[in-house]
Amino acid sequence: MSYLIVKIFHIGMVISWFAGLFYLPRIFVNLAMTQDSPDKQALLIGMAGRLFRFMTPIGVLALLSGLYLVWDASWAGGWVHAKITSGVLLVAYHAYCYKLLMNFKLQRNQKSDKWFRFFNEIPVLVMFLAVYLVVFKPF
Repeated sequence: MSYLIVKIFHIGMVISWFAGLFYLPRIFVNLAMTQDSPDKQALLIGMAGRLFRFMTPIGVLALLSGLYLVWDASWAGGWVHAKITSGVLLVAYHAYCYKLLMNFKLQRNQKSDKWFRFFNEIPVLVMFLAVYLVVFKPF
């Protein structure tokens, strides 16, 4: 498969995965704010579950296509390792989102909407790190 075609696919999958990583914690903010409203909770939990099921295979495709690009181009340098590490951090964040979703489903959430607002910013920081690494290749 052409390197550039895979690169286009990878960029599209990363953008789509990040959209989910940005929006899912935003749903968590609303869930934390509506814990006294079972109807709203059920609606938001359903939305969050569907979004999670949608974004998980997209994240897998983003990671696999990224690893293919690294393998195909035989890239070297510490920046590649750092970029892969940023992908691993996003996988951990994604997995933790699943744990948080399960806590809401089981009515075990102990975190405030303010905590979720902070948590929502983590993928933004990782995204800027990854873009910096790809553009500048600092090491």
